[in-house]
Amino acid sequence: MHRAHTAFSLALSPMAHKNFATWLLNSNSSQKLIRASAASAVRTYNSAAAEPFANGSTASYVEEMYNAWLRDPSSVHTSWDAYFRSNSYVSPPNLAPVQANTLPLTAFNFGGAVSAAPDSKTIDDHLAVQAIIRSYQIRGHNIAHLDPLEINTPDLPGNSSTKSIYANFSFGEQDMERQFKLPSTTFIGGDEASLPLKEILNRLENVYCNKIGVEFMFINSLEQCNWIRKRFETPGVLNFSPEEKRLILARLTRATGFEAFLAKKYSSEKRFGLEGCEIMIPALKEIIDVSTELGVESVIMGMPHRGRLNTLANVCRKPLNQIFTQFAGLEAADDGSGDVKYHLGTYIERLNRVTNKNIRLAVVANPSHLEAVDPVVQGKTRAEQFYRGDQEGKKVMSILIHGDAAFCGQGVVYETMHLSDLPDYTTHGTIHVVANNQIGFTTDPRFSRSSPYCTDVARVVNAPIFHVNADDPEAVMHVCKVAAEWRATFHKDCVIDLVGYRRNGHNEIDEPMFTQPLMYQKIRKHKNCLDLYADKLIAEGTVTGEEVKSVAAKYENICEEAFALAKTETHVKYKDWLDSPWSGFFEGKDPLKVAPTGVKEETLIHIGNRFSSPPPNAAEFVIHKGLMRVLAARKTMVDEKIADWALGEAMAFGSLLKEGIHVRLSGQDVERGTFSHRHHVLHHQLVDKATYNSLQHMYPDQAPYSVSNSSLSEYAVLGFEHGYSMTNPNALVLWEAQFGDFSNTAQSIIDQFISSGQSKWVRQSGLVMLLPHGMEGMGPEHSSCRVERFLQMSSDDPDYFPPESDEFAIRQLHDINWIVANCTTPANLFHILRRQIALPFRKPLILCTPKSLLRHPEAKSPFSEMSEGSEFLRIIPDRGPAGDNASNVKKVVFCTGRVYYDLTKTRAEKQLEKDIAIVRVEQVSPFPFDLVKEQANLYKNAELVWAQEEHKNQGCWTYVQPRFLTALNHSRDISQSDEQSTFSNSTSTTTTDNTNHESDTESDSNSDKKSKPWLSRMFASDKGDTVTTGSGTVTGEFNAAKHFDLKNVRHDFNRPAGIAAAPGVRKAKTGRKISYAGRACGASTATGSKAQHIRELNALLNDAIST
Repeated sequence: MHRAHTAFSLALSPMAHKNFATWLLNSNSSQKLIRASAASAVRTYNSAAAEPFANGSTASYVEEMYNAWLRDPSSVHTSWDAYFRSNSYVSPPNLAPVQANTLPLTAFNFGGAVSAAPDSKTIDDHLAVQAIIRSYQIRGHNIAHLDPLEINTPDLPGNSSTKSIYANFSFGEQDMERQFKLPSTTFIGGDEASLPLKEILNRLENVYCNKIGVEFMFINSLEQCNWIRKRFETPGVLNFSPEEKRLILARLTRATGFEAFLAKKYSSEKRFGLEGCEIMIPALKEIIDVSTELGVESVIMGMPHRGRLNTLANVCRKPLNQIFTQFAGLEAADDGSGDVKYHLGTYIERLNRVTNKNIRLAVVANPSHLEAVDPVVQGKTRAEQFYRGDQEGKKVMSILIHGDAAFCGQGVVYETMHLSDLPDYTTHGTIHVVANNQIGFTTDPRFSRSSPYCTDVARVVNAPIFHVNADDPEAVMHVCKVAAEWRATFHKDCVIDLVGYRRNGHNEIDEPMFTQPLMYQKIRKHKNCLDLYADKLIAEGTVTGEEVKSVAAKYENICEEAFALAKTETHVKYKDWLDSPWSGFFEGKDPLKVAPTGVKEETLIHIGNRFSSPPPNAAEFVIHKGLMRVLAARKTMVDEKIADWALGEAMAFGSLLKEGIHVRLSGQDVERGTFSHRHHVLHHQLVDKATYNSLQHMYPDQAPYSVSNSSLSEYAVLGFEHGYSMTNPNALVLWEAQFGDFSNTAQSIIDQFISSGQSKWVRQSGLVMLLPHGMEGMGPEHSSCRVERFLQMSSDDPDYFPPESDEFAIRQLHDINWIVANCTTPANLFHILRRQIALPFRKPLILCTPKSLLRHPEAKSPFSEMSEGSEFLRIIPDRGPAGDNASNVKKVVFCTGRVYYDLTKTRAEKQLEKDIAIVRVEQVSPFPFDLVKEQANLYKNAELVWAQEEHKNQGCWTYVQPRFLTALNHSRDISQSDEQSTFSNSTSTTTTDNTNHESDTESDSNSDKKSKPWLSRMFASDKGDTVTTGSGTVTGEFNAAKHFDLKNVRHDFNRPAGIAAAPGVRKAKTGRKISYAGRACGASTATGSKAQHIRELNALLNDAIST
């Protein structure tokens, strides 16, 4: 017998196969049918397995007669013929597995003996019914009533989806009462095996073309498809009890009431309300309820601005007074810039009253960059699963809420989706909820996407998509229940598409009628979801009108009480909105004390020996011959007690693992390393998937080490690792770019999360970004990590020299937003990685890593520089003849990174070791003012030069130049009168020569001048002050400047409180300056010509190394 899918394909176009039954019944077709039926009945089986009524020869004889009768009824005695025709005999059981989607011959209603040939219409009609069922399952969502506004109504003949479906199958009204056997691929019958055609169509219509549209038939798992069919097709699945309906009504009332209360109290404020899709709040609560019942203990959510406040209030149950305080415009009690209220996150632990279980809810703070938070949530979820030992995602889950335009428009959605099933990145299923407004800001869907749905991106990962009309709360609740159960059963993603609308404009003060007049005419006439559902429940007698009003009034009273409490607040507290609290991490620590980063030499030797050894079962584990040489070279270095770059990194990792610190290294090709230097994972050359990672086997009680090759994504993977780093401060999380400049495709994560996350959201992160960097003739795209961009975003003030003390370095690290470094030795790499954990706080580390230095013979460090008593060196002074005889040095070249080795080589070639000192700035930001000052004082008579291999408008020059001037005791003044008094405290702390500045210091201490806002400093003055303008000097109170030269202005936003720096022209008090040696300005990072690269490099070296 043909398989079911063959029958479906035949029936999909019945006119093309009109003659199928005729062919089956033509000459000799009866024998063909008999043979087909016989073939479907003959089975290979063991008759002794289970046959209670007969055994031995009797059973064998009966079987032989039956098989013979199947082949030819006339070949057996008439008594056997009559017996078998009476259907009294049941064929023996078959131990072979029953093939899926097969149909026995009896499925066709022949109405007679088996040997009676069915007519062609009977066969075609049964095949057509099966095709109709499949058509509904595949395409029913296309004609479902999903749009509450009924703008997107399907164009159907007679506006009847039923007629459009069966019209092509030659069914008429006379066929509506005919019974048809239901195939195994549908559950619409419940306990019934067959149904009239009319009932089949009605049930399919209600399931697939009503208020729910299900996309799932693209999934390539029959088990999963059948699971979904059963959840939607089984009769009665949408029946809710009166208690359940009242709960839905109460939750919908709260969601609607919250938006109405904000609209009443803050009518002119942007809040990005949820009006038109309020059902999202009960939907999220239903997902959480069902998931909690199924064992989930922690839910991490990411969402855009729309509906965020409502989610915080009614899903997370954040105190309403804290939310209302955000509207008051109060001063902050914490440091940092803060953020607008609809970007903030939170963390709540509370009792789920429905399931009576405790639940942890976190909403991750996000920027306005829609969907950027997606991978951050996934990384945070994965980390929490890892630290809980939740290997299947049964206790921790993520929910991502999207807007319709962003879900299909933002590429990071696709990148994040593709992490969903990767072994080291999966969160074992995410529920995506799309708040579908059917509009993006002012753009219609027909202009914002090419796909039929905004959710089509989910099809690439076989995620089922549940479209549902947001004006049908019960349909929404059922979809949410199915989604939660799907995630718990299969641990895979799924999507809920809440098709609603946006009652207001993009925000509450926006006018949508400018661009969507017809849509908003309908919206203004359309009842909200609460009113529609309340009317429905009142009509069916579930609630009364008074009960509906009572629930609404009760919630409004709650809001009024919280509003009154919010009025008593005097400050807002950013820490109340922290989404990733680190319990116990900061308590009991000295915030200005760094733990030692050096380790015992025995530890280094042990790690080095393990790292340079093959697997213990090396006899069976076949290693590539080239790697055997690598391991042998490592062993030689360990014996000589020196380390190259790969060994220094491994020792940093291994020593942290020994101390119980989890290390996670992620990125493209990180297991081997882009430049084939790391080789943390050894592969068996003869056995697939057989690997060995020596860093996972250093010590029996060590922390776990994770090294993971990522997908070819920077945006999503960097966001993922940032989210991972937010979860546990006692872990070293590193992301490595394949080449440094590839990080620019993750610029949103860098700008919005990593550089500013602490300032905006009081959220620290110790994430390390490893960015291969170096101008080595590899062309524009493989050279620079664009370090200038990271330095531009560093928050230290170029004009402020912090007070010098023993805590100078740690205070700088405490106050900066991140650390930028370019190390030249494996020892410094070792220490700066370990320092990430040794610090009493967490800061992101941007680390420019080398390429050619990975194997440079001079880029090695002795174990003594990593052992106890050693530490990270912010500056490495000249250790040669120049350093020993500083007074005779004619030039000091400051540099950072690999160019140091080119400079020392050129200096040696020119025999200028005594005349030119080369000083390495290892930590560029925060800038080492104190050490630069110290080196400048050491070489008092020398010319100071900054040398870099990048172009002048790139690299570190624009960052270090003003800071060098500050370190060399330059001041900045705005006018002649201001020359007499210095506004910056740096004057008394940055003296670099023997000039007496006591008078300046005294005038500082006696001055009554206060720091004024930068705008006031530019355009006005206090009474008695004088401001030099383009037309002369103006004196008086708040006199406007008629002209101001903006070229001379530096905006000192980040200067500490009370320390003012007047914008203006720098004036040197010591007469010393720093000059530049390097490439000229350029638009591209590097040349594509190797010859041109060599010429530029030689010019740089000759310029820097000359007297």
